[in-house]
Amino acid sequence: MSESNKKLKRKPSNSKLPQRFSMVRSFQLADFVTLGNGVCGCLSLMFAMKALLTQNTDFLFSSFWCIPAGVFFDFLDGRVARWRKSSSLLGQELDSLADFCSFGLAPAVLGFACGFQKMFDLVILTYFVCCGLARLARYNATVAAMPTDQNGKVKYFEGTPIPTTLVIVGILAYGVYYGKFWRFANPMFKHEGPFASFSEAFTPENVWGGEITIFPGYELHPMVFMYALSGTLMISRRLRIPKP
Repeated sequence: MSESNKKLKRKPSNSKLPQRFSMVRSFQLADFVTLGNGVCGCLSLMFAMKALLTQNTDFLFSSFWCIPAGVFFDFLDGRVARWRKSSSLLGQELDSLADFCSFGLAPAVLGFACGFQKMFDLVILTYFVCCGLARLARYNATVAAMPTDQNGKVKYFEGTPIPTTLVIVGILAYGVYYGKFWRFANPMFKHEGPFASFSEAFTPENVWGGEITIFPGYELHPMVFMYALSGTLMISRRLRIPKP
């Protein structure tokens, strides 16, 4: 009998299947807190889309509030991990993925929802998202080699931490609240139903900072450069931020 035929007649191994919900069983308390951060990011994305569909600022403000809630969970999960003295590679990767959802994707989608929708705006928003992704990947790849204190805690961040994008979200929320974006939903007006079409809501005078023409037919909103600045600071290796 040939060797190939012998391989075909081998009996299956007796290895047992993993227990049901084995991944969930392996989660530490800190991992569930981290998932809370991811939930906030997902809700922010969905509320932003709901706001665009309904032209209702209530959903937009719900989307804004999800981001500081995500910051709270991101702050808490590290404290819980140190309190429980439980950390794992799974928790580290989970934390980065949740951060990317809440502080990378969600702020970019909120910028789009507020009117940064021109082609050059989309390029800058994409750059911002890619910077956040690269920053988190670099942190995971280098955290083991970074200097730590006597408690094993990393001393500093290389580049600004991705939760600092909360500043951008705060600026957008301020703009919507004071009528610098989304003027069709200004509370001063009492009309029933949608206050105006999207074509009116996102005209240059209804988007904070207006717009400039780069080439004929290709415009850009100057306010979107805050995303470019934030993304560039995140990937900087020369900028070192002490870790609290």
